[in-house]
Amino acid sequence: MPDLTETVATVLDIYQRHIEARPLERHCEMRTQCCRFRLTGKTPMVTMGEAITAAAGWRAAGRKSIPDGQQSDGACPFLGSDGRCNNYKHRPLGCRTHFCDPAGGPYPRQHVIEAIRELEHLDEALGGDGPRPLPAATRDVWKLVTSNNRRR
Repeated sequence: MPDLTETVATVLDIYQRHIEARPLERHCEMRTQCCRFRLTGKTPMVTMGEAITAAAGWRAAGRKSIPDGQQSDGACPFLGSDGRCNNYKHRPLGCRTHFCDPAGGPYPRQHVIEAIRELEHLDEALGGDGPRPLPAATRDVWKLVTSNNRRR
C-alpha cells in the first residue's frame, strides 16, 4: 500500500518543479468546455500518483465521495456548479497544462515531458498500470484514500 502523504507530496513537487516554477502565459476564461469530457471528446489521463493526489485533496476538503460523472456532458467530478475546479490545488497535470485555444492552447510537449516521465516512473513504483481516465482512476483509488489513516 503506498504511503499517501509521500505520494501526494511527490506529485505536488513534480507539478511545482516542472509546471508552476516555469509557467507559460495562459488566460483561462473558465468556459469549462475542457472540463466537460463528453462534449470535448477529451478526458484527462492520469497516473496512479495523480489519481491518489486528486482523491486525497478531495478527501482533505471533507468530501465523502467522488461524484460518479454521469452528468449528460460527462463533466469532471471536481467541476463546481460555479464553473470553478473544486479540487484546484490537487488537479492533475493535464488540467494544469491543457488549455482551450481561446486561453492560449495546451503547453507544448517539450515543456511537460520531464513531468510526464517522472509521473510515469512514480506510477510504476506504485504498481499502477499506466495513465487512465481521470473519473475512473480517482474513483478507483478513493477507497484506498479513505481507508488509509494518512489522508494527505
